[in-house]
Amino acid sequence: MKLYDYILSPSCYKVRLMAALTGVKLDLRPVDFHPGGEHRSPELLALNPAGSIPILEDGDLILTESSAILVYLAAKAAPEWLGSGKAKEAARVQQWLSFSGRLTASLGAARLHEMLLRPGDIGALQAQGTAALRELEAGLVEQGLRGMRFLASDRPTIADIACFPYAALAPDGGVTLDAYPAIRLWSRALRALDKFIEMPGIHRLHELKPEPQIEAGEA
Repeated sequence: MKLYDYILSPSCYKVRLMAALTGVKLDLRPVDFHPGGEHRSPELLALNPAGSIPILEDGDLILTESSAILVYLAAKAAPEWLGSGKAKEAARVQQWLSFSGRLTASLGAARLHEMLLRPGDIGALQAQGTAALRELEAGLVEQGLRGMRFLASDRPTIADIACFPYAALAPDGGVTLDAYPAIRLWSRALRALDKFIEMPGIHRLHELKPEPQIEAGEA
């Protein structure tokens, strides 16, 4: 199973993290995304005409959307990551998978603007990212009231892996996480998972900081 990968891409990191958590071995094929722009080379455009990464190749199957790749890895190696299959939980998983695209389009684009000088209205992207973080925070607080620590269940699912990287890396795009204790507690819980792997920018310094506290009525 081959992953066309860029080490600093949160979308590629989702796939590497899911593979590590489910015990799937990946053959990593590094892509010179920046500055080389290899993702738009004829070779990779033949695999993915959209000119984006990650790309997963498994035999004659080619997947080019990170959420679909997460589903595929979980279905093959660890179906419990797909959730229990109960209607409400399945709907929550799907809702957060869709929501993760908003994190990519806002926080991800802000990060590209700040780190790789990609064009964009940074103020608008940061405002959109802040709105998305508020929604994520509210969702986690609501789950907490149900006695659950994760987005769709009382255990992590692909929904958490889909949303985690761009939320965790929000400061790279100039959006602070200080106002979101539920997100920071959720991130801590994910980072504490057995077989969790890191990427540049997502490290374990949180373990040296006091645990965030959620005040009564805070959302």
